[in-house]
Amino acid sequence: MAIEWREAVAEAREATNFTGEVTQRTVDGIGTALRLDHRAAFYTELGALANSGGFEAFLNHWWTQAVADSAADGDAREQAIDFADVAVSLYARATGGPTSTQAEIEALVTGAAAS
Repeated sequence: MAIEWREAVAEAREATNFTGEVTQRTVDGIGTALRLDHRAAFYTELGALANSGGFEAFLNHWWTQAVADSAADGDAREQAIDFADVAVSLYARATGGPTSTQAEIEALVTGAAAS
C-alpha cells in the first residue's frame, strides 16, 4: 500500500499544485504535525479505536487535519485541504476503497461541486 499512497500523493500534488510540506501518514507523523488542541483529540480517538477496523479511515481523516494544521496561513491551508482531499480520494481508488469519480476529484481540485 505504500506505493499506492506515494503515487496518490504525487498525483494530488500535481493536480493541485501543492508545494507545502507533506505530513507523514503515520501515527507519529500525524501526531507531531497536529496543533496541540487537535493532538489531544487525535490520541483520544486512537485509544478508542482499538480493533474497530476503521484504522485507514482514521488515518485519512487525521492526516488531512495534520496537513491543514501544517499550513502557514489561510490560503496555504485551503490549498493543503484541497491537496489532502484529492490524495485521500486517489488512494482510496487505488486500494479498492470507497472511491470518487474523476469528476468528483476534479471538483475537489477546482473547488466546484460535482454533478
